Amino acid sequence: MGSWWDVFRSIIYGIVEGVTEWLPVSSTGHLILLEKWLSLELSAEYFSMYLVVIQLGAIMAVVVTYWKSLCPFIWRTKDTRAMKSGAKAPNKRKIVLDHNILTMWLKILVACVPAAIVGVIFDDHIDRIFYNPWVVAAALIVVGLIFIFVEKKLVGVNPVLTQMEDISWRVAFLIGVFQLIAAIFPGVSRSGATIIGGLILGMSRTLAAEFTFYLAVPVMFGASFLKLVTYKGSWDLLGIMVLLTGMLVAFLVSLKIIEFLINFIRKHDFTVFGYYRIALGLIVLLYFSFV
Repeated sequence: MGSWWDVFRSIIYGIVEGVTEWLPVSSTGHLILLEKWLSLELSAEYFSMYLVVIQLGAIMAVVVTYWKSLCPFIWRTKDTRAMKSGAKAPNKRKIVLDHNILTMWLKILVACVPAAIVGVIFDDHIDRIFYNPWVVAAALIVVGLIFIFVEKKLVGVNPVLTQMEDISWRVAFLIGVFQLIAAIFPGVSRSGATIIGGLILGMSRTLAAEFTFYLAVPVMFGASFLKLVTYKGSWDLLGIMVLLTGMLVAFLVSLKIIEFLINFIRKHDFTVFGYYRIALGLIVLLYFSFV
């Protein structure tokens, strides 16, 4: 049935989603604990849809923050060639296509292919087999150890890929393979997997994080759209308010977290997130061992 207290609970879910979606600490690991401690009093089918669609709020924060880098269309009001020749520039607006941004989007789509294929075909099977506390805890710990190991290996090593234009089609596809691992095993963290993949492939930390942000746009829009069209439950005012509240809070929190992460990794590496993941994984293991 649910109650209006679910709107308040949705604020908490929005905060957790906004923080953990972008930091490489696994939103699934946090939400699986939150689900046990502060579950919504709504149907299981609604809750399954809610946990995916709430990500739309987080992804809109990326769109707003990086709009100029993501939009391949540029509005121009003057003809610069006419201005240089001294002629009067026509007072017309026209759209110019930025080929670098268009190419970036094509590479992002290439990176989406592995996870998209597996997700569409095996989504229900993956949830049934792997969505449990033990897999999530193991993934948290293992990926945390990998973060620490990779960062130790990168000490004193200069990245070879520092600009978005440096990312080749091969590198984009390989990042997609890393994302596929996260799509199969809950707790790996989509951002964690793609950032690790980027670091291994020679990206700078900032580039790895930004490419992860951009890659999330089609992935989350696609996943949310799929959940919405396949949702067979009914809608009422309470359900709509709970979902919109979670999305709005996730959006506002994500704006700050994205800014924080970019500023943080300009001076630090990802090692601290590795230790955090290990600690969280152990908490998940201990909690579900005694409940």
